[in-house]
Amino acid sequence: MDGETIARAIAGGALIGAASVWLLAMNGRIAGISGIFNGLLRPGAGDIAWRVMFVGGLVAAGLLYLALGNPAVPTASGPGIGWLVLAGLLVGYGTRMGSGCTSGHGVCGLGRRSARSLVAVVVFLAAGVGSTFVTRHLLGVGA
Repeated sequence: MDGETIARAIAGGALIGAASVWLLAMNGRIAGISGIFNGLLRPGAGDIAWRVMFVGGLVAAGLLYLALGNPAVPTASGPGIGWLVLAGLLVGYGTRMGSGCTSGHGVCGLGRRSARSLVAVVVFLAAGVGSTFVTRHLLGVGA
């Protein structure tokens, strides 16, 4: 890994941390993307503007990155669309079952020293390792 990649990773992590702290300080909200996006699907009174700005900022940051001449993430051949749809549905189900996503538990929950978030992050990581092993080594998908 080169120095530029490391610097970008550090800068990205710092920006994620700063945004999470800002959202908690200003709105008293946790920066869990699944919860923020879910709130857009079922908005409460006076609760939509900050959610639209947060999700819009995520999209705008990616577009700005590309507009500044940075390369898009390289794509590789891999599983078909069916596997991707299944994976997306399982992730959505998992965020519901785990009361949050990796950003909410991993970034915000661990930062607040939440025992529940620590358990959730361990389960996320174990599920990721297990599903990668099963799909690549047992089913031969994307290998």
